[in-house]
Amino acid sequence: MSDLEADPTEALCEPSPSPGAITELYPAREVPLGGVRGVYVERTLPQRDLPTVGAWCFLDRFGSPTVTTTGASPDILPHPHIGLQTVTWPFDGRIRHRDSVGSDVEIEPGQLNLMTSGRGIAHSEFGVPGANAGNGLQLWIALPGSATGVEPHFEQHRELPVYAEPGLRATVLIGSLGGVTSPAQAYTPIVGADVVLDPGARVRLPLERAFEHAVLVVDGTVTVDDTELGPGPLLYLGTDRTEVLLSSTEGAHVALIGGEPFGEELVMWWNFVGRSHDEIVAAREAWEARDTGRFPDVLGHPPDERIPAPPLPPLRLKPRKRATGCGHG
Repeated sequence: MSDLEADPTEALCEPSPSPGAITELYPAREVPLGGVRGVYVERTLPQRDLPTVGAWCFLDRFGSPTVTTTGASPDILPHPHIGLQTVTWPFDGRIRHRDSVGSDVEIEPGQLNLMTSGRGIAHSEFGVPGANAGNGLQLWIALPGSATGVEPHFEQHRELPVYAEPGLRATVLIGSLGGVTSPAQAYTPIVGADVVLDPGARVRLPLERAFEHAVLVVDGTVTVDDTELGPGPLLYLGTDRTEVLLSSTEGAHVALIGGEPFGEELVMWWNFVGRSHDEIVAAREAWEARDTGRFPDVLGHPPDERIPAPPLPPLRLKPRKRATGCGHG
């Protein structure tokens, strides 16, 4: 799970407010990963006015039928992360994941793949020979300050719990939904669910009132309360909701994310989530110096097979005071 833009812009995030029940649309933007690599994704988090939804701080859709296709290889060489958990949720296709804690697994649809970086981890993602590149979601969850030093680890959950109502089936990836709880390790109050609506469904989905939530349509069209939504934009629902009404004439596939508003300032740059400019600089220098104490080599890759860090912008990265809470610098 990666942000491989050649010239990444830092996201400078203040603690999230509790906005109440609102309805706001945030468009997806097409982002080239690694510039000349020619691989594109649709990104809906972070946004200038919406840096996080709960602890969710990054959301890419890869392989979308509306994204630019160049035929470039989607393989991603070893690269580092700090301060976050990565979530890989493929809808089809297979991906080989290898990392610096010794994992070497194939990621397949229907499995939750959760990598916790702690103070430092590195990994690679390659296509599986004979399998298509697929499409799916890749997300980051910001670790709270109390968990940024946890031991790096990787989890793969092949059996996930399901919240079901007539016309609706929601696979709970992480956190809890309607009393159904995922086995995945979470460090903040959070929810992530993959929701499938049958044709003609009209279902009230229970929500945690203290959480903020957002909905992304993967396929089909769904009406969320009074807002009709198709694939592409992220629909932000705010807080103070105990339920949301989902209805679909032809059926739909939807991702739900949410969590307790994140109460800490964050600085996000490249593949790092930190609390200060100095923390980001230290992580970048450790990666460039090939500090194997912080970022051990990735299983199956020689030490020189890696993605170099881009240059930092010529300024100090720091949270900015904005009425909306966050912006891109």
